[in-house]
Amino acid sequence: MARTPATSRRALLFGTAAVSAGALLTACTSNEPKNQEPAADSAPVADDKPGKAVTIGFAGPQADHGWLNAINDNAKSRAKKYSDVTLEITEGSNDTAQQIGQIQTLINKKVDVLVILPADGKALTQVGLQAMRAGIPVVNLDRVFASPQAYRCWIGGDNYGMGLNAGHYIGEQLKGKKNAKVVELAGLDNLELTQQRTKGFDDALKNYPNIRKVARQAADFTVESGQAKMAQLLQAQSSFDALWNHDDDQGVGALRAIDQAGRDDFLMVGGAGAKSAMDAIKAGNSVLKATVLYPPTMAASAIDLARALGQGKGVGGLAEFEIPSSLTLYSAVVTKDNVDQYLPTGFI
Repeated sequence: MARTPATSRRALLFGTAAVSAGALLTACTSNEPKNQEPAADSAPVADDKPGKAVTIGFAGPQADHGWLNAINDNAKSRAKKYSDVTLEITEGSNDTAQQIGQIQTLINKKVDVLVILPADGKALTQVGLQAMRAGIPVVNLDRVFASPQAYRCWIGGDNYGMGLNAGHYIGEQLKGKKNAKVVELAGLDNLELTQQRTKGFDDALKNYPNIRKVARQAADFTVESGQAKMAQLLQAQSSFDALWNHDDDQGVGALRAIDQAGRDDFLMVGGAGAKSAMDAIKAGNSVLKATVLYPPTMAASAIDLARALGQGKGVGGLAEFEIPSSLTLYSAVVTKDNVDQYLPTGFI
């Protein structure tokens, strides 16, 4: 496989561009009329047209959750869209030592770009650094490495934004209700993402003095835990007005518990964007009225960014010559009004 020259590789990795002193001097001192188009207007940007061949290595954790399975599917389907992309994908693993070994294999194969969703961002930071030092730019997907030197670009979801948007949606629905009560069904409490989602939710509710959070239970992102913890919430709280559930997979269990209890006296907001949740929202026959996205389409966007990096191009719609160093995705609220737009992105 042909390799990019060292100077070009450094430019890809760190977003630098070599410009001659003469060119800089001309740009600063020329008195000629400036009637030419801005340089950014001619910046090469990635598009659907075939370009330089790029081999992308993709390494993620084991797809033991609907969202993670959707991550893999999005990466594969996006790569197939481009005739100039070859995708080398590893068998997912939640064992950090095994995932490190899989990434080192991709480094030894001398892929052009790496896309890595680490099982543990901190634990895999060193292998990210190893790839970058080997001249292979890394797109760090979602779970961030401990050092920004371990990646060229980070793209991921907004856990704080999920909670914030869930809280604002509930707040607006309950705006006219006095002494409104809400409960929260969180994910694994030892995960930073769960803590961020809760913080965003709490911060949003501060804007609505008529609302009080009266209970919170932590599940573990499974159907079984969602059902068990929701049953406990229902038993402890004889009445409340709204529920925010962090994860649509555990939400399947939560809805079972709600149905078994015969409760329909509150509204429910989910999280992540499962197809089952969107189907229920569209049907309109349950307490589930909305879900806040944590879009697995980020994996498709990571492939787009990796391809642009490998081809030395920027991103369409932006003036810069290089791709951004970070990209945080918005957590849209899906309701009956817009569910048809988002249904194709729902994960199974």
